[in-house]
Amino acid sequence: MLLAIAVGSLGPVASEIVVIAAILVVLFVILKLGKLILGLILNSILGLIAIYLMNTIFSLGIVYNLLTIIVVAIFGLPAVAVIIILKLIGISIPAL
Repeated sequence: MLLAIAVGSLGPVASEIVVIAAILVVLFVILKLGKLILGLILNSILGLIAIYLMNTIFSLGIVYNLLTIIVVAIFGLPAVAVIIILKLIGISIPAL
């Protein structure tokens, strides 16, 4: 509503420029959020595959829980390495 009032008070060319700029800003934000979400999904999948392989090959017994998935989604494969090291020294990630 506020944008409509502000755009209505401008000339026709200026109002079109404002609307196009607003659309571009919204598209930019959507694109950035999409990349972030895609990155989190990709990190989660790769991390869970890595944990699965380590559990299968070395019988580590790392559990799949929400906290593990969140940590791996945010930090990626380095988080998997930290989780494995913690498991090897006897520290397990608790379930949420």
